[in-house]
Amino acid sequence: MATVALRLAGPLQSWGSASRFVRRGTETAPTKSGVVGMVASALGIRRTDPLEELLGLRLGVRLDQPGRLLRDFQTAQRPKKARDGTVTWQRLPLSHRYYLSDAVFLAALEGERSLVEGIDRAVRSPAFPLYLGRRSCPPAGPIALDVWDATLEEVLTTHPWLASSAQQRRHRDATVRLETVRDAAEHEAGAETLRDEPVSFDPNRRRHAWRSVTRESVEVPNPHGVHEPTNEHDPMSLLGG
Repeated sequence: MATVALRLAGPLQSWGSASRFVRRGTETAPTKSGVVGMVASALGIRRTDPLEELLGLRLGVRLDQPGRLLRDFQTAQRPKKARDGTVTWQRLPLSHRYYLSDAVFLAALEGERSLVEGIDRAVRSPAFPLYLGRRSCPPAGPIALDVWDATLEEVLTTHPWLASSAQQRRHRDATVRLETVRDAAEHEAGAETLRDEPVSFDPNRRRHAWRSVTRESVEVPNPHGVHEPTNEHDPMSLLGG
């Protein structure tokens, strides 16, 4: 087994798992459906193609820079033709769309080495355009962060902090605690469920299964942290030879 690390950053991201009708929400972290969909695009897998080779991947996400929630109002109209030939415009319901602004995530996909190496190559030179949850959300900067001979838990714990330098400077401590969301092990205690396990992206029979996830936190070094010097007075230090 090996793990491919991905940097998911952009002005806007939107990772919906239960969007319906005029309300298009977003989770606080990338969903498995969204990340696997992005990987499938990179590999050139079309929506109607089977996803068997990607279904065994384990996903873990670290919230390096959670960003802030942004709500967008959208209005639309459609023409309506009367019997006498006149055309009027019918206003459609107001649409509420939610995004994460200025967020940065570390995503780790664990699987067979040949598969994750192929994902790493594909993300560097994708077959189709990549986006962060929605087509209106392109990534900012490179996504691929290389392949690791480690579990996704080890990658989430040891990979350097990906937040912007400005964000890192706001935290004066030498380390920072970051939230993680990962696929839960079988029968793992404290797991919760999300319906974002992709089964098919076919527009005519889109299907998602339930997925068990575990929320934890890890502590990573802050490159811009301040290491406070010790001010403890040692009266015997002047007697040293």
